[in-house]
Amino acid sequence: MDLDVATLLFIKHYWQSSERRAKWNCLSDAPIGTEKSREVIYFLRGVDSFPDGSILVTPRDSRETDMPSTEILLTENVPGLGAEADVVKVRRGYARNYLLPRGKAHEVTPAALHQIDNLKKKRAEREACELNESEELARRIGKFHVTFTLATGETGKAFGSITAQDIVNRIKNELGTEIDRHKIVLERPIKDTGEHVVQIKLHHDVIASFNFLVKSTEAPKVDETAAVEPEKKHRSFFRRKKEEKTEEK
Repeated sequence: MDLDVATLLFIKHYWQSSERRAKWNCLSDAPIGTEKSREVIYFLRGVDSFPDGSILVTPRDSRETDMPSTEILLTENVPGLGAEADVVKVRRGYARNYLLPRGKAHEVTPAALHQIDNLKKKRAEREACELNESEELARRIGKFHVTFTLATGETGKAFGSITAQDIVNRIKNELGTEIDRHKIVLERPIKDTGEHVVQIKLHHDVIASFNFLVKSTEAPKVDETAAVEPEKKHRSFFRRKKEEKTEEK
């Protein structure tokens, strides 16, 4: 079946439409169920691309086609989505209500595509700046050494632990820099005393080593003399009474 590029693009657009099942007659002159309509359906399901580079997206799940989506050009770094100059596909509501009004993206138009070179330059500058900041912070973290204290019992068992959030709070207090606690590589809270080293993933190319000491708090000592003195006074009181009775006799 020979179809020109314009027809193929129309089929692609209409196949992605939520009304495609109800209006199949728009794709062919024959009613649904005839040999010609089956030929069009077979074409749609079997072809993925054409020599001229046009792509025919064949939906695999009806839920995907029921969700309106659009392509946008990112102008800022959006975690979990992409960075500057990336063309991504998102839900229309997400683009219309969040990305576009906040200037984080543009609609994909010829005018917007002309900005890709500038956006790539902006992205390179941002990534270089982030790398330099991460390297400097890693040097500062590697230079200072702190001590944490844990309450322990007579057997040495710890009543508390050092968590990733404790490390984040300590770095913020010492260096004035707040770090995402998810960047702290800590499999489980620390409950052992002694020297410890924890890795911090500041950047995908920069890992800092945080060195610290964990000490146990000393249990309060009981003043033995204070406990003995009342006993001595108690015995001496009864001894005086006994002596006084003996003298009266």
